[in-house]
Amino acid sequence: MAKFIYKMENILGIKYKMEDQAKTAYGHARRKLMKEEEKLLHLRNLLEEYINRNKESRMKKLDIKKLREYTEAAEAVKKDIKLQELAVKKAEQQVELARQKLNLAMLERKTHEKLKENAKEVFFMELASAERKEVDELVSFKYNNPTN
Repeated sequence: MAKFIYKMENILGIKYKMEDQAKTAYGHARRKLMKEEEKLLHLRNLLEEYINRNKESRMKKLDIKKLREYTEAAEAVKKDIKLQELAVKKAEQQVELARQKLNLAMLERKTHEKLKENAKEVFFMELASAERKEVDELVSFKYNNPTN
């Protein structure tokens, strides 16, 4: 019995590797996005803390130095938040790009798997046809040969 050999098996192997690389890149991009979002959350919490300290400072004994310090710190954190929001957007774009690459790699892999399945079906149909032809020839020879 003949063995099925897919001629483009090496290409299919490459497609699997490309998909794995795309999955890895997507995972890295997701982790980076999560880190950036955590930084943004930390900065927002820090801003809230400075605002609260500023309010508390106004309620107590009036200390201009501390009021100015908290106000300046809050303004600096607001600038950092804007920068961090840009970093988050950039990370989101990187995640989207990695996701698109992953989808493309998966599509290419699935296409080659389907091609392999189709080639395998054709191979087995040809094999079955050849076996039927061989059986028909044996039967025909046996019944058409009067020497037996």
